[in-house]
Amino acid sequence: MRFIIIGAGAVGGVIGGRLAQGGNEVVLVARGAHLTALRENGLRLVTPSGTATLAVPAIADPAELGELRADDLLVLAVKSQDTMAAVAQWGRAPVAGGGTAADRVALVCAQNGVENERVAQRVFRTVYGLCVWLPATHVEPGIVVAHTAPMSGILTLGRYPHGSDSVIGEFGKRLAASNFDAPVVDDVMRWKYGKLLNNLGNALLALLDTSTDPAADLWQACRAEGEAVLNKAGIAYNTEAERQAVQGDRMRMQSIEGAARNGGSTWQSLARETGSVETDYLNGEIALLGRLHGIATPVNDLLQRLVTEHALARRRPGDLPPSRLRAMLG
Repeated sequence: MRFIIIGAGAVGGVIGGRLAQGGNEVVLVARGAHLTALRENGLRLVTPSGTATLAVPAIADPAELGELRADDLLVLAVKSQDTMAAVAQWGRAPVAGGGTAADRVALVCAQNGVENERVAQRVFRTVYGLCVWLPATHVEPGIVVAHTAPMSGILTLGRYPHGSDSVIGEFGKRLAASNFDAPVVDDVMRWKYGKLLNNLGNALLALLDTSTDPAADLWQACRAEGEAVLNKAGIAYNTEAERQAVQGDRMRMQSIEGAARNGGSTWQSLARETGSVETDYLNGEIALLGRLHGIATPVNDLLQRLVTEHALARRRPGDLPPSRLRAMLG
């Protein structure tokens, strides 16, 4: 089994790097300055136990690999706004023996949000979900940081929309041997909806200057809207108590000199000035469900708009006082 990591940023880079350290065959897919750095200098993986430079093959697109193998596993780790383009490109890739990846190769959505699997299933016959609990940072080309120990993350796996099989079971075993906890479950989307509720706070972390005002009230209001919408829609999600029971002492944040954990994935997108964020698929998912089910979601509506405006204007993260956001909400 070869692992092709499509989107070797924070999450994809750490997963790919740890799998490579575990002796697995890995290919990283990246673009721009990050791709150049990976090709010229290798992947620099920074962890609490030290820094490793890994010579992992890096490519820009499937044409560089030629024909895929039927037992390749595509691990999609791009942001949700880039999912459709990625699955369309990789779905067309030819496979040895005939046919295309869409029909013959499995794809795992190692992404935040809950829409990616549905989008991928429009193209790929076999799709799996992966709930990402992996505090990681990617702000410099060629470098990814994993911030926790003893495990680098907890990656809950399952077939989409439900169930499991031998392919995802084997992937779980490889991850478990590569410094992750990787439980395989029959209800992976329930875990991903639980993670969605936590990811609603990404927008607050990206926007707000919380150095003197932690803004706990805004976070509570944001999550309360999410829970109300999921409850009204009849969508199951795991609780914080369940998550904490699984996590236990397996994944503890560590201080790494020169590699501070300043913010989550949305904060990092603003810091890198990418001009694009995944907020439409996080806070925007709650806003969408609220409209469909007649529930007002003013906090998530506003956060979705503000983060998008920040990204388009290439404004730096953390420049909005919480009091200003409260005033906007009335």
